[in-house]
Amino acid sequence: MITTAETYHTPVLLQESIDGLDIKPDGVYVDVTFGGGGHSKEILRRLGKNGHLYGFDQDEDAEKNILDDDRFTFVRSNFRYLTNWMRYYNVEHIDGLLADLGVSSHHFDDETRGFSFRFEAPLDMRMNKRSGMTAAEILNDYSEEQLADIFYVYGELKNARKIASAVVKAREEKRIETTGDLMQIAEKLLQREREKKETAKLFQALRIEVNHEMDALKEMLSGACATLREGGRLSVITYHSLEDRIVKNFMKAGNVEGKVKQDFFGRTEAPLRAISNKVIVPSDEEQQQNPRSRSAKLRVAERIDSINSENR
Repeated sequence: MITTAETYHTPVLLQESIDGLDIKPDGVYVDVTFGGGGHSKEILRRLGKNGHLYGFDQDEDAEKNILDDDRFTFVRSNFRYLTNWMRYYNVEHIDGLLADLGVSSHHFDDETRGFSFRFEAPLDMRMNKRSGMTAAEILNDYSEEQLADIFYVYGELKNARKIASAVVKAREEKRIETTGDLMQIAEKLLQREREKKETAKLFQALRIEVNHEMDALKEMLSGACATLREGGRLSVITYHSLEDRIVKNFMKAGNVEGKVKQDFFGRTEAPLRAISNKVIVPSDEEQQQNPRSRSAKLRVAERIDSINSENR
């Protein structure tokens, strides 16, 4: 499959997410989900000659889209290691961070990676093809209880236990290797009228486990908060309720549980302040032009002095 930067991924909520960063021309910014470089290009367009942008992506395919600009540094790594890399580049504070979470159009449309049930392909689903367990290995090696937990927690599938049981029974006869193998097992257990949606949830659950997406997100948010200077912005686009809940809680309380802490005087101790209490979603026009943007939600927050956070 031949992919160009233009077809790799259509940037979602492009203007809204970059506007949310309130870019300072000489600031230092990070795009932790570089992909096709769509959001990064817009950040660079707004930066001055002394500004700098770091773009993270763990997928080697994204390297084909690296921007030829002295103000840009590509980091081939999982964004969970944000603080380590900023330390490596001697960056003490950043002025803003953008995260467009989930899976790029490139991954869904690549017939060889196993991200989509539209194609018969090996069940890989690794965003970093150099390491980690594949989806096939998880299906064949995890216990029935582990699989049920993954399908229920990450896929929010009500019949998670039945699907896990069917997987274990099927793998006793032969290893589960392809998307077709999984579809054949699951199709009898999915509600006919919701089959497509529930299949998507099943594949989502596996993908999240393969790439440890929830753990990586939590670590990235913590690192971003620690690295943002006062007044720095965090602009995050999510695509499903699990991600959005974590981001919403973190922006509200500075932790993924959403528990707001108070000091001895009853003042709220929170490192971030939401720029808008109302979540931002794509316009009807954008949703028509890019159907994959329909589930997107944008949240923006600003780093504040927690001592003064009672004035939020």
